[in-house]
Amino acid sequence: MAEATNTGSQELLTCLVCLDILKEPVTTPCGHNYCMECITGCWEQAGAYSCPQCRETFTPRPVLCRNTLLAEVVQKLNKRGSNSALPQNYAGPGEVECSFCAGRKFRAVKSCLTCLASFCETHIQLHYEGAAWKSHRLVSPTGNLQQKLCTQHQRGLEAFCKTDQMCICLLCVANGHRSHETVELEAERAEKQTQLGAILIEIRRKILEIEKSLEEVRQTVRLVKVSADREVQEVEKNLVDLIRAIEEIRRRLTGLIREQERCESRKAERIMERLQEQMDALKRQDDELADLSKTDDHIHFLQYFPTLCIPPGEGDSLSITVGTDFSSEDLRKELLCLKEHLDEISQKELAKITERVSMLRSPEPRSREDFLKYACHLTLDPNTAHTRISLSEGNKKATWMEEAQSFIDHPDRFDCKLQVLCAEGLSGTRCYWEVEWRGGAWIGVTYKGISRKGRDLACLLGWNDKSWSLFCSSSSYIAWHNNNKTKISAPCFSRIGVYLDYPTGCLSFFCVTDTMMLLHRFMASFTEPLYPGFGLHPYLDSSITIYKNNLNIH
Repeated sequence: MAEATNTGSQELLTCLVCLDILKEPVTTPCGHNYCMECITGCWEQAGAYSCPQCRETFTPRPVLCRNTLLAEVVQKLNKRGSNSALPQNYAGPGEVECSFCAGRKFRAVKSCLTCLASFCETHIQLHYEGAAWKSHRLVSPTGNLQQKLCTQHQRGLEAFCKTDQMCICLLCVANGHRSHETVELEAERAEKQTQLGAILIEIRRKILEIEKSLEEVRQTVRLVKVSADREVQEVEKNLVDLIRAIEEIRRRLTGLIREQERCESRKAERIMERLQEQMDALKRQDDELADLSKTDDHIHFLQYFPTLCIPPGEGDSLSITVGTDFSSEDLRKELLCLKEHLDEISQKELAKITERVSMLRSPEPRSREDFLKYACHLTLDPNTAHTRISLSEGNKKATWMEEAQSFIDHPDRFDCKLQVLCAEGLSGTRCYWEVEWRGGAWIGVTYKGISRKGRDLACLLGWNDKSWSLFCSSSSYIAWHNNNKTKISAPCFSRIGVYLDYPTGCLSFFCVTDTMMLLHRFMASFTEPLYPGFGLHPYLDSSITIYKNNLNIH
């Protein structure tokens, strides 16, 4: 009775978001209790203020105050150790439950092949103490006891038929398999164990070969990069030297031409000065002769005529020999040949390189048909799924469940956030996938190193620097990265297309139509493989399905 009371108290003091004992408890106006961090996180993610349990909507956002009474009860419960001591014997996710426990079941310690049931430490005592049960065959806890029974006689499997390669019961040995070669299970196990060891050796040898091949490919990639870097440096150096040489030629030629210009200009100036002097002298002689021709004094005329009337001599004329042609035919030919050679390099060699690069890149897809050329195969990884996420349809669909699923604990599993990742890491190429969502969901990608344990933001898709996501609801879309959000106004579509161009660092989200309406695009420099991931909003019947029909998976 006390145990039931403790269990009930613990359930009453459990937050329905994180499924843990309340921390800093608050009460919503509808009367339900949550951790302060959990309820505020739900409201911020959903963009609406409602109770995750009864779904009552609050407008405006209510002011949440610490529930001091609940906080004291939680504190007292923790002091008594009920939060850590009692659940230790309960069956956890993936563990076999006791078949005879009422209510919350304890972890089984043994399974009985005779009773076809599993028993906890308390209920197994009858098999140890009662004479009627001591002959029963007990084994380690197993979840599917029917597999341990003969389908024909409903008795425990205790022998192995080598003829039919199957486990059989003792009645089968005496009847249907009488003429067959039968051995004990332990003997067959030993033989098969030897075969298994040989197969393991072969598998591990093959793994080593593949690892060696992978390392060779990685080394090739490194060599490609080193070779490309070296070639880029060499090309840049040669072109810089060529540009420097051309600049030097341009500088020297320009200087020589300008020097020749200055010399010819000075020569022309001297000639102009001499011509000006001659013209001034002739003008003076012209004036004197004009005056002489007008005099009436015959004696004066005849006396000055011999000295003034002297015709200008032909030998005194200056020959104008100033150079005006600065061109060099040979130099022009050489420069023209150089230009033609550069044009040849540009047209032929660069065309070859451009063609090789074009083969590595295709045009940006536009229509849905273009995107489907890059469709990739994705499956949800059960080892990452939160215990309240159910996987189905060949691990293509994830659905939020009110009850926790029986999953084996795994270091990759999200223990507090309703999220699941795909098993496939994407890198080095273009990829496309489509997702059907319902209720409320996060669709995104993340590096493998995203945190899986705890309730802090480092675990949420898009709330850290390791992940990018798009939150979809009936009212809005919100793009998230590194805890920065971008609200998007667009019609509600139940199918989202995700396009990843890893080499260019482009991640795009589209509403799937014939024309593919872009919702948001992230630009980043990806350094690790990206794993598609999904988050589900609690209490909204949320689900996501990786769409596979009509996708041209390559």
